[in-house]
Amino acid sequence: MKVTEAALPFLPLCRRLLPTRLADLSVALLKATALELAILAGHLLLYPAGIVQERRGPCGPELPAPKGTAQLPAEAKPPVVLLHGFIDNRSVFVLLRRSLSQHGRHQIESLNYSPLTCDIRIAAELLGRHIEQVCERTGSRQVDVVGHSLGGLIARYYVQRLGGDTRVRTLVTLGTPHSGTRVAPLANAHPIVRQMRPGSPVIEELALPSPGCRTHFVAFWSDLDHIMDPLESACVEHPDLTAMNVRVSGVGHLALPVHPAVATGIREALDTAHPGEPSTGRASGLTVA
Repeated sequence: MKVTEAALPFLPLCRRLLPTRLADLSVALLKATALELAILAGHLLLYPAGIVQERRGPCGPELPAPKGTAQLPAEAKPPVVLLHGFIDNRSVFVLLRRSLSQHGRHQIESLNYSPLTCDIRIAAELLGRHIEQVCERTGSRQVDVVGHSLGGLIARYYVQRLGGDTRVRTLVTLGTPHSGTRVAPLANAHPIVRQMRPGSPVIEELALPSPGCRTHFVAFWSDLDHIMDPLESACVEHPDLTAMNVRVSGVGHLALPVHPAVATGIREALDTAHPGEPSTGRASGLTVA
């Protein structure tokens, strides 16, 4: 979805009243906010359909590709496990899983963990059991994981602290507070929010040495993510991890698992990222119009 100035008639006024650089930032922020609100409205409509766990066949559910869609060979492509964020469910991945399916990923599964989950460690154990079941059903030795927000932190804990690097080939995170976020201090009443704060026991555990970790990390972080404070907390910074941090410009937190340009970046990350590649820090970038 592209937000145009026709939809936001007050943008020209912003440009006249503010310095050029500040005006451009204000315009980008207004567009991103409008997009976030539109995505939130659509997600609220889809949310009830995603509450129930999906039905799984021998190789997981598969979405049919539209006629005329080019299919890439699926050989050597492991199953993809999608993990949603805080107080969310699998419905957030409707568009992403369709994009993945249309480009050769035919084994895709989403895991719903309970909104009442109060410990990242417990959720990571649940993820581990789910991944073992996926591998057993599909005959695959490894999976790729895409986690949005808290989902990425749960997956990282599984990989680093529970031996999940033997099962997870590539972990893609979208707006995940890898070093903790200080946003919304009033939300500290929820224990899992406290675990996402800088300096929490979970964040400190993830900072411990992880020599020989075999999983490749790709972290997408946005310069307009209102959930990350500071913004760079969504980057993976660890001396023992092979990681690539991808800066996304022009979208907010909710748009990361929805925007088609980000979906393209995710597909490329899954198809090209392999353990042993050197870390590229924050050199990579993705601009969304």
